[in-house]
Amino acid sequence: MSDEGRIDRLTSMLRRRGIILPAFEIYGGVSGLIDYGPVGASIRRRVVQSWVDHWLSHGDIVEIDSPTVTPETVLIASGHVGEFNDLMTECKSCNSIFRADHLVEEQYPNADSLPAEEIDKLLENGANCPNCSENAWTPAKPMNLMFSTKIGAMSAGRTAYMRPETAQGMFMLFPALYRHYRQKLPFGAIQTGKGYRNEISPRQGMIRLREFNMAELEYFIDPEKPPTADLNRRTEIILLIPDPDGPHSGETRMGFGAALDSGIVRHPTVAWFLARTWDFLVNVGIDPERIRFRQHASTEMAHYAEDCWDCEINGEHGWIECVGIANRTCHDLLSHEKKSNSKGLRAWRQFSVPRSQKLDRLTAIGSVVGPYFRGESGLVTAALEELSDIPESFPFKLTLSNGNVVSIDENMVERRKEVVNVSGEWFTPHVIEPAFGIDRIIWHILDHSYQESEKEGEDYTFLRLPEGISSVDCVVLPLFDKDGMGELAKEITKAINSLPHRNAEMDSSKSIGRRYARADEIGVPWALTIDHTSLEDGSVTIRRRDDQVQVRAFVDEIISNLLAGTMHSLF
Repeated sequence: MSDEGRIDRLTSMLRRRGIILPAFEIYGGVSGLIDYGPVGASIRRRVVQSWVDHWLSHGDIVEIDSPTVTPETVLIASGHVGEFNDLMTECKSCNSIFRADHLVEEQYPNADSLPAEEIDKLLENGANCPNCSENAWTPAKPMNLMFSTKIGAMSAGRTAYMRPETAQGMFMLFPALYRHYRQKLPFGAIQTGKGYRNEISPRQGMIRLREFNMAELEYFIDPEKPPTADLNRRTEIILLIPDPDGPHSGETRMGFGAALDSGIVRHPTVAWFLARTWDFLVNVGIDPERIRFRQHASTEMAHYAEDCWDCEINGEHGWIECVGIANRTCHDLLSHEKKSNSKGLRAWRQFSVPRSQKLDRLTAIGSVVGPYFRGESGLVTAALEELSDIPESFPFKLTLSNGNVVSIDENMVERRKEVVNVSGEWFTPHVIEPAFGIDRIIWHILDHSYQESEKEGEDYTFLRLPEGISSVDCVVLPLFDKDGMGELAKEITKAINSLPHRNAEMDSSKSIGRRYARADEIGVPWALTIDHTSLEDGSVTIRRRDDQVQVRAFVDEIISNLLAGTMHSLF
């Protein structure tokens, strides 16, 4: 078949086979929302589980699950309230609303990094409305992308938002994670689930959604001792596009180790996550020749990031960002610490040799504090002695051990310096974050695995999905649903479904050729055909999807090889 119209044929097949469908279709659908059908939901679950297993295998990473509704105060501290915006514009002719940077992408690459004034100039220079072809735009203005909601009823409700990312839930759990890992860095937490962004103009099917599946990892490190890995043993040659404003601008190909050694990748832990991201994508069926890593220019960097790389995958929609790997430094933990007045978002760094340190101390003036605070004067004195961060100005708020908050004026304290030997110090950990867009990855898995050919004079399509990613591991096909073949097929299906992490489906509808084609089209790697010989000796025919080669084997052999993932050894 010709490449022309391929995306339409792929989309049609995905709908026909119950993989990806428009949401609320009987009511006309809603842009930016999709349904995973029976086959698609199974593929999604297996991709997510592969991602979870991939990271949990490292031993210093655990899985958590936090709410999808987030109080406003959390997102103010993180910067999402005020910063999480896209520029929008309206066509004055037809009143259609668009994301402004999307309209000028052909004029300027990475237009989302431009300020509103520059976007307006590009709009005036020849960006015509996709709906009416006119060139008449309102000035671009920011729109916050979060869905707002309320926690609680009526006027007493607290403002909240549907989470735009899963990361903040993991930052909130840092104290529990720190205890879990017995106060030792590095460690990480992963979380999968829904994210929500009220996109101005959703497009490209699964690429830009309003409700989407996310998978994120927050890896907490000591910035003075960042984890390293020997990447020079890696043999892959990868496509890199470094910061266009940096010293290594221009597209290049090299190994992960060389990229770190040359300074193209600036942080050793970031380099390690680039390599592990590559491993995951290739294992779930992404073509390695269509993967590249692009470093953000300083002008497009997220507000929380010191460095960021996008892992982009090439498909029917061109190069699309599917993973972001960011060095978030201590931004989030420090912001939440300041906003919440909590000191539970720090870690302890032990010195190898005690250090002399000059410390500022505040001491209570008893003649002032005693009469003023009366019964709480002892608590005030103790709280001042424990104060490690001396406020820059007075008055300041001081939290007592009983939970009360008091105001401290300058005339209540004396400032002094003392030299002490300290064995360690508290610090705010840095965070390296790989964030995966699961829906975008699934789209590219389907895109890269979609194969078109001709069979017996007819168009023939199938999905070359990896084992473990297809919706089922094998399909069981009785040649005829009679003479005991159907009963044997049911028994074999039940036996396979009793295996851990393996499943099978039985299909007895229509001709055997039609059933093979149906299984191939949804990516089932193995088909087991039960015939009259099966009833006699317990052997069945195994058909391999990718080349349609067939061999016979006994059911016990098949079950043991399915469990071990060694079915190819039977051929």
